[in-house]
Amino acid sequence: MLEILISGGWLMGPIVVCSIISLAIIVERFLALNDEKIAPKQLVSSVWSLHKANQLDENKLQTLSNASPLGRILAAGIINESHGREVMKESIEETGIQVAHELEKYLNSLGTIASVTPLLGLLGTVIGMIKVFADIVLHGTGDPAVLAGGISQALITTASGLSVAIPSLMFYRFFRGKVTELVIKMEGEALKMVEVMHGERE
Repeated sequence: MLEILISGGWLMGPIVVCSIISLAIIVERFLALNDEKIAPKQLVSSVWSLHKANQLDENKLQTLSNASPLGRILAAGIINESHGREVMKESIEETGIQVAHELEKYLNSLGTIASVTPLLGLLGTVIGMIKVFADIVLHGTGDPAVLAGGISQALITTASGLSVAIPSLMFYRFFRGKVTELVIKMEGEALKMVEVMHGERE
């Protein structure tokens, strides 16, 4: 493996660094975007029970807001209950945008890696082919071993760049979709609670 990295030339360094960062982001986002951690199943019903019992004071709302992203969205709506249904819905939607931004943490970096690593591989290909033509000028085409180094460098960097880019792009798309799904789900739950509070839903 080390011989392959060395034969790929200096561009293998940035590609390896990108692969390490990409793997770290993928693992971190898998752990962070846990459904139960983001939107606990029983949270809405427990909040509604506290609300009916008039036990949602400022301290409990602050605790709710800090407990989970769904709790933060619910708290944003409840805090504005006295301002009417429309203000509550606007607060929920605005907080949902902020939560979505936080849940997308590091995803831009993952998308950048997915875009940059194939270009690094392509650059390695170009450098490898330049080396091949330089060797042809100096030594001619009689000895295949002379050309092998440049061709090997071109193929290794291309393959390495793509092997990092493909999974990075796949997980980037997956996580973006998951964030969108979670935010829509949380906003939906919060809006249901608003409708229940205003007697529009049982």
